[in-house]
Amino acid sequence: MSMKNQKMYEADDKMISLIRDNYDLLQSLGGFGINLGFGDKTVKEICEDNHVDTYTFLAVVNFTINGYGAFEDDDQISVPTLLHYLEASHAYFLDFQLPYIRRELSESLDENDSLAHLILRFYDEYAHEIRQHMKYEQKTLFPYVESLIAGNPTSDYNVETFSKHHGAADKKLRELKLLIIKYLPQDGLHNNQLTATLHDIYENEVWLHQHALVEDHIFVPAIRRMERTTKQNDVTKNITDMVFKGSIGQNPDALSEREKEVIVALVQGMSNKEIASHLFISTNTVITHRRNIARKLQIHSPAGLTIYAIVNELVDISAVKI
Repeated sequence: MSMKNQKMYEADDKMISLIRDNYDLLQSLGGFGINLGFGDKTVKEICEDNHVDTYTFLAVVNFTINGYGAFEDDDQISVPTLLHYLEASHAYFLDFQLPYIRRELSESLDENDSLAHLILRFYDEYAHEIRQHMKYEQKTLFPYVESLIAGNPTSDYNVETFSKHHGAADKKLRELKLLIIKYLPQDGLHNNQLTATLHDIYENEVWLHQHALVEDHIFVPAIRRMERTTKQNDVTKNITDMVFKGSIGQNPDALSEREKEVIVALVQGMSNKEIASHLFISTNTVITHRRNIARKLQIHSPAGLTIYAIVNELVDISAVKI
């Protein structure tokens, strides 16, 4: 990532200033759904006009320009905004950028030159690899993220299974550039055309590298945070179900009177030996009762049994030592 300046852009900066300082941000604007013709409005005004989260827009801009940002614990990133940006970036790259460079390259080469055909085939292989990777994200990763946003995550997937193929494609692109520079062309016209095409290929390479960095350093950490939150919510839901649904469909009547007495004694902090003495039964019988209680209620911890006993009015909360 090239360092063009060291300025940290903020919400009150004029959007035209960002573009004037960093012309390659023009490509990013389309990814956020922001069109040209925004006059002298600030970044915040333009983002609000286009229903784009300002914080996330600036996070991507400042990161791609100068590498600013630490996103592992940044919970202000808007995942819906980021997802829309990445989806639009894919569409731009696959539907416009790759075909556009292909046409440029084809027009720059001598159609009667066998080496030119090999160059085009090499480019098509590179484009295929990039397309396969982005299609994988669109069919697998992006729908998974949408399910996280909706609060109903796909159970058989997580962001750690997200494999990246940018490195292999980058290698193929480097080889393509070297082949063009070393072996083509032989006349002035083709030289000028190919020089312009090479410039576009280099710009394309920078854009693709930045796209991969945004995925790796902003998008993936944001998804990890969502996954952690989802897991925490699942745990909370399980506890809530236990409290308000009698622990997975069970109710106090599912326990024998003796098992209820054992629970009360456990909540009061008695050991197995003390419970046996208190209830005039053997220690082995106490252990058997505890095993049956755990099986029926699917509760194995003292804290869980305490909650169960309080909710089902086996003990009074004021009598419980917390």
